This record gives sequence, C-alpha cells and structure tokens, in this order.
Amino acid sequence: MDKYRIDSHKLIYHIPRVNSWLKGENIYPIYMEISPSGDCNHRCTFCALDFMGYQKRHLDVSMLKERLSEMAILGLKSVLYGGEGEPLIHECIAELINHTKKSGIDVALTTNAVLLKESLAEKIMADLEWLKVSINGATRDTYGKIHRTKPSDFDIVIKNLTSAVKIKRQNGYKCTLGMQILLLPENNEEVIKLVEISRDIGMDYLVVKPYSQHLLSKTNRYKDIKYDEYVYLSDVLSKISTKNFNVIFRMHTMKKWDSNTKNYNQCFSLPFWSYMDSGGNLWGCSAYLGDERFLYGNIYENSFKEIWEGEKRIRSLEWVEKELDVKQCRVNCRMDEINRYLWELKYSPEHINFI
Repeated sequence: MDKYRIDSHKLIYHIPRVNSWLKGENIYPIYMEISPSGDCNHRCTFCALDFMGYQKRHLDVSMLKERLSEMAILGLKSVLYGGEGEPLIHECIAELINHTKKSGIDVALTTNAVLLKESLAEKIMADLEWLKVSINGATRDTYGKIHRTKPSDFDIVIKNLTSAVKIKRQNGYKCTLGMQILLLPENNEEVIKLVEISRDIGMDYLVVKPYSQHLLSKTNRYKDIKYDEYVYLSDVLSKISTKNFNVIFRMHTMKKWDSNTKNYNQCFSLPFWSYMDSGGNLWGCSAYLGDERFLYGNIYENSFKEIWEGEKRIRSLEWVEKELDVKQCRVNCRMDEINRYLWELKYSPEHINFI
C-alpha cells in the first residue's frame, strides 16, 4: 500500500494554487529541491547527475537562510535537501534544516546516510517530515559495487538508521523513515533481503523503484533495462508489509518506463516547483541542468522574488510552452504524473459534468 503516494503525485491537495495557474496567474512554487553540496562520498553506477562533476562547492549558509525566509513568505511549502551531491557533506546541514522548518517550510532529506551519525540525527529529526535513504544492495559486496564505495559503508548505514529509529521512538518524532532501492540487474535478487532488513530495524517503508536515464548522464549502462521480468516481486513483497511497515513497489512507474508513452504534449509542471544547485543557480528543471534556457537566475545575485518574476524565467516558460518537445524529455521524470494531471485539467474531455 502506497499511503505516501510515492508512485503518484500530491498536487491534488493544492487546489487553490492549481486554480490560480489555470486562470493564467503567476504562481510561486509549492516545492523546491535544493542541493547544499555538490560533492559526494559515493560514485554510484547509476548516478544521474554524474555530469555535474561532483564539484566541491557548498551553498552559503547565511544567503540560503535569507532566501528560505523569503520563499516561505511567498508561499513555498516544502524543501527537499538532496541534489547533485550528498547533502550531509555540508558542514551546516543541521542549521539549514532547522532554519527551513523554523521559517514555516516542511523539510525532507534524501541521503546515503553514511554521515548520518547519531549526534547529527538528534539535531535534525525533530524538524524533518521524512528522511529517505538510498541503499542499493542488501549485502556488503553488492552495496559496495553499486555505490562504488567501501563495503563497510553498508554496515555504517544500517547502524546509523538503527540509531535514527531509536531517536525517533524515544522522542516521539513524526519523521517518516524510509529506504529506497533502485531495481537493477546486480541487486534484484537481494530486494527481499533488503526489505526484511528495513522492516526489522524499524523503518517505516522501503521503496523499490525503476531506473530512469537522465538526458545528460555520462553513464548509460542501464538505459535498455526492462522491468517486465521483475513484476513478480510485487506480490512477493506485498506479503512482507505489516501494519507499521510498507513496501512500495513502483509498478505504475515501471510500466511507464517499459512503454515510454505520455498523454501530454506540453510540460505544465514548472511553475509548481524548482531546483537550486550547489552554486545557487535556480533552474526550471533538473533534467536540463546546464541548459541556459532553463536557468532562471542565481540567489547570490537577486532575491527569489526578483528571480521568479524576472525576464529570464518568463522567457524560459515561453520557450518551454512553444518549443520544448516533451517526447525527448527524461522518461519517468519526477513531474510526469503532475503533467498528466494538469493536462487533463487543461484539456478536459467532453461531458465532465456527468460525474
């Protein structure tokens, strides 16, 4: 059971913002992904953002805090810290998370959790809505090969997550703790074991998701992967779920990867979200990082309001509306379900009043 709607979308819970968009009004984003660090301690075989070069750059704390406070006033609802690097490498990540929540913005974190020491978890878990850990193997060897790191990192991650569960329970925190495995030929036989590990240490859920080839990735070793042979796992894994632990097998997304079909001809999702890289650049889409046509501005040079209402963003949206061929976009981009929903609203079928 996917009670978190991970295999779907949650824009249906933001009707006022959607209605404003339908009326042609300029709206501020609901959600933003922020990469506090460009550096990463792993070099995963599937890394979508390897083309960014794992730059050793960190967002300036004081500037980002100023922009976060501004964005909260303008209507930003949530921030996910993740991006092209490992967010926990940023030495002030706890301060950033704490400030984000204090500003009135819901905050979440994706991480490989190698650096999630107990002392850090104690500082951030009260303010996190959820924490999701990328862990792509259930044994030290498989994990080490896919993450291209020391096999011992696997043991560190399990230890850190066990501590996080303890902290959550002892303090009554609501932070949802999840794991995520990207289903690959190298790890498909370890999925069940990882689910059992996740359940037994007290995680709230584990997601099994398909690969998605980034348009700019240097790696393409998985671009021809097919998921029809793994469908059987859905029934097997559903039996492992309990009242307090969910296995979310992203069957819907896997089928879309295999079929590669879209019901929409335009990308309508960009006004509802944005991406900030570790250099402070604000982008319309994370699939086109480095493409100047999607660059809105930089938080070191302008306020968020100036960027969002600026000429560069206006021109970008016009180009996307008139020129972008969505058939060339990344299969299963994270805004795919939102685009399907918005297309239905924008171009509704006949007889809609016969509900």
